Amino acid sequence: MKNIFIAILFLSLVPFSGFASNVSDNSTLFGAFTLLPPLVAIVLAFITRNVVFSLFVGIFVGTFIVNVTSSNIFVSFFAAFVDMSSKMVGSLADSWNAGIVMQVLTIGGMIAVITKMGGPRAIAEKLASRAKTPASAQIYTWIMGFFIFFDDYANSLVIGPIMKPVTDRLKIAREKLAFVIDATAAPIAGLALISTWVGYELSLIKDAYVTIGQPDINAFAIFVETLPYRFYNILMLGFVLFSALTLREFGPMYKAAKRAHHKGHLTDPKNESSLMNQENSFMLPKEGVSYSIFNAIIPIFVLIIVAIVGFYMNGVSALEGEVLKAVEADPFSFYAIRESFGSADASVVIFQAALFASLVAIAMGLQQKIFSLHEAIETWVHGVKALVITAVILILAWSLSAVMKELGTASYLVTILSDSTPQFILPTIIFVLGSIISFSTGTSYGTMGILMPLTIPLANAVGIQTGLEGADLHDYIVLNVGAVLTGAIFGDHCSPISDTSILSSMASSCHHMDHISTQLYYALFVGIVAIVCGFLPAAFGVSTYILLPLGFLVIFLVLRFYGKPYIKEGY
Repeated sequence: MKNIFIAILFLSLVPFSGFASNVSDNSTLFGAFTLLPPLVAIVLAFITRNVVFSLFVGIFVGTFIVNVTSSNIFVSFFAAFVDMSSKMVGSLADSWNAGIVMQVLTIGGMIAVITKMGGPRAIAEKLASRAKTPASAQIYTWIMGFFIFFDDYANSLVIGPIMKPVTDRLKIAREKLAFVIDATAAPIAGLALISTWVGYELSLIKDAYVTIGQPDINAFAIFVETLPYRFYNILMLGFVLFSALTLREFGPMYKAAKRAHHKGHLTDPKNESSLMNQENSFMLPKEGVSYSIFNAIIPIFVLIIVAIVGFYMNGVSALEGEVLKAVEADPFSFYAIRESFGSADASVVIFQAALFASLVAIAMGLQQKIFSLHEAIETWVHGVKALVITAVILILAWSLSAVMKELGTASYLVTILSDSTPQFILPTIIFVLGSIISFSTGTSYGTMGILMPLTIPLANAVGIQTGLEGADLHDYIVLNVGAVLTGAIFGDHCSPISDTSILSSMASSCHHMDHISTQLYYALFVGIVAIVCGFLPAAFGVSTYILLPLGFLVIFLVLRFYGKPYIKEGY
């Protein structure tokens, strides 16, 4: 490992000796070396299975490339270290990122309190009477994902602790629980008409249409039109359901499922002890407590309601001009709700909602005399501590993203992959390009922001050159917009530096690299089906009414005849 690291540093040093770092187009300056930081981080993550170390080395490689000089290698090392520290501070100083960290830690505290009150245990016992089989437990987890549709982070953090006791009792691998949560969080949030994603996506769509001379386009109408073309999102939701119904798996997930069901090891034995010790320190109901589902349902319900109201109020305060006047004229219309949600600062709102829900949970525990105020606060702090590692990984992932932005990694990828493209293959290229950028950067949002301004003008130009016009040209552009929005999520599902995947791992108490290595096969399979049964034929004008059922059929047949059953008949 030491030799690999030295070789990487040497490769980084040789080509850039004497180059200044403050160049306007760093992607042109550094070329293929802009790919080194994410490549190093991702490869090391799979080799060492230590995400913190891998991200740290990836960041350092990037800052070293930026700061290398010909004068003194030790000066370069020192400058790279200082720059890396600045990137980390800058990541946490960003208001959005800080809100996400506070949101994660606060929800961790809330979950610890309601767990101490026996709420999740009561829900688990309630569901146990209904979810009597591994199939029904996975389906219930899948269904719960639809209820927390408004934000992917909240989806992962809430559903994981609630369903974990149920899936553990039925010997479902933690890797499978993490996959079901991750595979429903972003795909559902990406499809929802009202969510923390919509406003950002609408602004990208509208701005890109301005560049092709259509400033008056209805961005929300375009957004709705893309829904049938979100092949990866829709097919992934179908895959989760079919895998639960058939109880068949393939690839590393089959080994994990078989290990859990037959040997009782819910996680890989190499990682099991540390995860269990982390849980047992605080994630146990207090002895003698009478379990009540309301000790979990009420705080989580408060979290959801306060978040929804908060999105509206926070979003309205950010509106201005004609949009604000329209909202004030009819404050409860769908338009008003959509615009408000789209303009809300989701990270801050969910943090506020989680904090309020935590206070409600503590008050309920005090009222029932489950714990004292001192015990309640101590439990809440333990919950926060448990997710500190998640915050560390998120900060490192954001810092790596900042380094790649400075190097121009995404610009380099776009340049080399989107030069001249035939009309029928462009949606597939956009989908693949989006997945590569998202995989490399670990962010769906960033990928959308990079690709959308390029995709709509490119699709418009390619469509016109190939003779498309009117409704056909419009549909072709919409198809490519859908490719951007789904490719970003596909790459995010595959990436070990993805924030949503990190949260899904932590919420399921699953080792992160075990989650990624098992989910990767499924994401790649669904991604291929999305291309073959989706984007390619759709570019030739085949209806989604044909393509989506075809995609579902392919997924079901592969699971049925290629997937292996890991549970004995009659279980």
